[in-house]
Amino acid sequence: MPDNVIFEPDLEYAPTVGGKLALDIVRPRDNTGAPHPAVLCIHGGGFRAGNRESYLPLSIRLAQRGYVAATVTYRLAPKFQFPAPLHDVKAAVRYLRANAAKFGIDTDRIGVTGGSAGGHLALMLGLTPGVAEFEGYGPNLDQSSRVSCVVDYFGPTDFTQSYGHSVDAAEVLPQFLGGDLEHARLAHLKASPVNWVSPSSAPVLAIHGTKDRYVAFEQSGWLMDRLHAAGVPAELVPMEGSDHGFKGDYADRAEKLLIAYFDKQLAQPKEERRILVSNHGAAGEVMELSWPSGKVLWRVPNQHGHDVQGLPGGHVLYTIGPSHKVVEMDANHHAVWEYGEAEGLQHPLAAERLSNGNTLISDAKLGKVIEVDQARKVVWQYENPDLANMRSRSVRRTDSGTTLISIEAAGKIIEVDRAGKIVWTFEAPGGPHRTPYQAHRLPNGNTLVGLADPGEVVEVDKAGKVVRSLAGAKDNLKMSWCSGTQLLPGGGLLISDYTGKRLIEVDSAGSLVHELPTANWGIASVSLAR
Repeated sequence: MPDNVIFEPDLEYAPTVGGKLALDIVRPRDNTGAPHPAVLCIHGGGFRAGNRESYLPLSIRLAQRGYVAATVTYRLAPKFQFPAPLHDVKAAVRYLRANAAKFGIDTDRIGVTGGSAGGHLALMLGLTPGVAEFEGYGPNLDQSSRVSCVVDYFGPTDFTQSYGHSVDAAEVLPQFLGGDLEHARLAHLKASPVNWVSPSSAPVLAIHGTKDRYVAFEQSGWLMDRLHAAGVPAELVPMEGSDHGFKGDYADRAEKLLIAYFDKQLAQPKEERRILVSNHGAAGEVMELSWPSGKVLWRVPNQHGHDVQGLPGGHVLYTIGPSHKVVEMDANHHAVWEYGEAEGLQHPLAAERLSNGNTLISDAKLGKVIEVDQARKVVWQYENPDLANMRSRSVRRTDSGTTLISIEAAGKIIEVDRAGKIVWTFEAPGGPHRTPYQAHRLPNGNTLVGLADPGEVVEVDKAGKVVRSLAGAKDNLKMSWCSGTQLLPGGGLLISDYTGKRLIEVDSAGSLVHELPTANWGIASVSLAR
């Protein structure tokens, strides 16, 4: 074993009937203390044979390159049939996560590779995150079995199409799946990776010989079609003229492709922004996310509240409308300041901590905007029946001391001075159905407003003229309802497309930088964490 790696063999990752399931780990010998990406290697052998030692040479080379490499034993047919081996390799991933500190693994950077039967299991790992029936009953069930990417060597993807296109499918598959296609069709369907592709699938690199007699080259093509249709990054590299199993130049080329792919997919991530979102959707929570990955760092219930603002020191200000209060919590998620029902609030939808330490609050039921100091004393207020009965939404203070108030139901933004006089009004083009949710005064004196139906962000000058538009009739960003917006350093913008279920980042020119589908979240407001 080379001096620059540490070899830890025969580590039990899960108990099983009649013995144990083990893996070998090869990892870099360094003193940096920084966690490394990991790669799980899964041997082939027709689901009936093979051993983990076959991947030891690759594991050594991966470790010398800075990876923690693990090669794994799993239960074999015909004694054990699908999904037993999938249960095993998922347990192996969970073991790596549970022991990440011991082996120096970055749990956010775990890839998987395998060939033939091992390629199939690698694909199933990448395509079935969170599928309960495939997790098994092994240890470390509190850990995720999700992987970041897959490198598949000639793995079968659709067992229903294997018969007649493989020299050994008729012999192998009934032993693995409990019967042939006629008698065990459901097992063939469940075990086929093509049937598990979804937008949450891991990126895939497939490498496949065009003359493969055991797993037809077309199998990888069918998978690529499904992955591309689901929007999942995927690439197929044909090995022209190669049969099943790569030898010589084919093997060298395939390994170079594998290493380059892992180097790209599992590279140390760039430092991400931390953002806060108020999820008004089904879960009803304030969340901190890494951006642009969308990784959830923490969640705190907000009873479907609307507003959130990041404060210095990791503090967060947010609204809990149904509980009639505004809360400031510290970095440990403990409430350190509240203003609520005892002070007369009925349904606060928006709140902003001002530079003077006071808090601006909009109560949509009362039709009132108030500014309160840290002692909870009201130092300014504006009341207007046009704001009441849940017609108003966001409120934000300008640098000049005026207050921008969204009267969503009326389709307009009003600006109110300290004397309570309306000094500026913007009425959304198209009428009240454009429902302006939030407005921000820009450094150039213009105002940024988010609209709906269609989703649009407009920049409006002092005369009320739209001087810039993102999406809207152009539909280049295809937004449905723009709710929260957050200015970014450098002139970019973070936008919540509320009903479109997306968070969108655009640059200073309005070009799309990144978008994150938010599934069942309903993001009303977004803010930078501080």
